[in-house]
Amino acid sequence: MANSPDFVTHALELLSGVGPVEARAMFGGHGVYARGVMFGLLDDDELFLKTDDASRPRFVEAGCRSWVYIGPTQKMENTSYYRPPDEAHEEPEAMLEWAELGLAAALRLRAAKGTPGKRKAKPAARPGGARAAKPASVRGKRRTSKPGSRVPKSGARRSRGRARPR
Repeated sequence: MANSPDFVTHALELLSGVGPVEARAMFGGHGVYARGVMFGLLDDDELFLKTDDASRPRFVEAGCRSWVYIGPTQKMENTSYYRPPDEAHEEPEAMLEWAELGLAAALRLRAAKGTPGKRKAKPAARPGGARAAKPASVRGKRRTSKPGSRVPKSGARRSRGRARPR
């Protein structure tokens, strides 16, 4: 499942036609990302691209095979990743059509989920850009018990269950 550094570099060069791409190590392989989505997968020095119902027929017609995960306890077949044709692995111009299909499929999936990208959006900033400060009545004070709390003010603990004989 490991990839050689030379292969990772080669795969990124092949896919560079769609814009800036990066590979991130994951589970012994690599995910290939562009525009905030994972659209490719590198496994055992092979490149696989994301497909969906719209793009999968193009890969199948070209005789491409799907990525199969074989784990210690399971085998996943019929995944959404397909290996582009051999001739596409020679130069970026030949890979461009396939890379665009993979990226488009990943972008459609993200749009269908309604998420802006992998990273979650940060909550809206407060006026002045600062975090809300604790009120002065709470800041710097130790927590004390209040009437009806579980720990009496004296610091003694309540017994749980039956008392032990002394």
